[in-house]
Amino acid sequence: MKFKSGFVTIIGRPNVGKSTLMNNMIGEKIAIMSDKPQTTRNRIQTIHTERDFQIIFLDTPGMHKPKNKLGEYMQKTAVTTLNEVDVVLLVVDDTTDMGPGDQYIIDTIKNIKTNVILVINKVDKIPPEKFEKIYNMYKKLGIFKEIIGISALNDKNVRMLLNTIVENLPEGPQYFPEDMITDQPEKIIVSEIIREKLLHYLHEEVPHGVAVEVLKMRKRKEKDIVDISATIYCEKKSHKGIIIGKNGRKLKGVGKSAREDIERLLGSKVFLELWVKIKEDWRDQQNMLNYLGYK
Repeated sequence: MKFKSGFVTIIGRPNVGKSTLMNNMIGEKIAIMSDKPQTTRNRIQTIHTERDFQIIFLDTPGMHKPKNKLGEYMQKTAVTTLNEVDVVLLVVDDTTDMGPGDQYIIDTIKNIKTNVILVINKVDKIPPEKFEKIYNMYKKLGIFKEIIGISALNDKNVRMLLNTIVENLPEGPQYFPEDMITDQPEKIIVSEIIREKLLHYLHEEVPHGVAVEVLKMRKRKEKDIVDISATIYCEKKSHKGIIIGKNGRKLKGVGKSAREDIERLLGSKVFLELWVKIKEDWRDQQNMLNYLGYK
């Protein structure tokens, strides 16, 4: 049997379910998920391997008009993958009107040579007549190799999508060991888990002004406990107060929720310490972005 392998990038507007889809396809939670837009900041690489194929997924930041240097980095990350991969998945949701953000993405992918598969996500929320309207709206553009409706959250048609991706991959080698699901260091995944919990717990004005750096991650000698120390950076003194919460309750809630996910990831007990520091306008400071790995 011939082995197929290749690279697939997942693009789309913020908050259409790209990270949920990628996590579903690899069977593990690697990319963070939130109902707030612009959750993904880095190009997360994950791997799905079966007997006759290997797919390397790149989950990119949502494509949007940049508002700061961090936004510019995120946008460049999303766009530069398009000609580097074998297949592009454009994920859209139940929106029937093509807004400026959608049009920007369409204009961006019109001239690429890579095969593009359109994925209409959240079909569990879409009545048949509405799905048909969305399907026809995109089909008439004439730029998609396939159009598939799925629900990433409920696992509807995800296997069909995987099979379609494989059909569009070239024959190739197995790039990674079959039991490897991501090339991201554990520290990066841990910091992203903490940031996900912050996104869930915080008010609208705070989430995109936070970053997380894991300072220490060390297994105790002769004990099944991993000690982790992480710093949460925010941009304003008022934000620091919101993150910590009254009597430290909010930060404790973030820590407890993050610890449970990290323990599942590492398969051991975790002692997690969180600190909050103010770095004003860090999203517009190139040296700070470099320091946090956005380069």
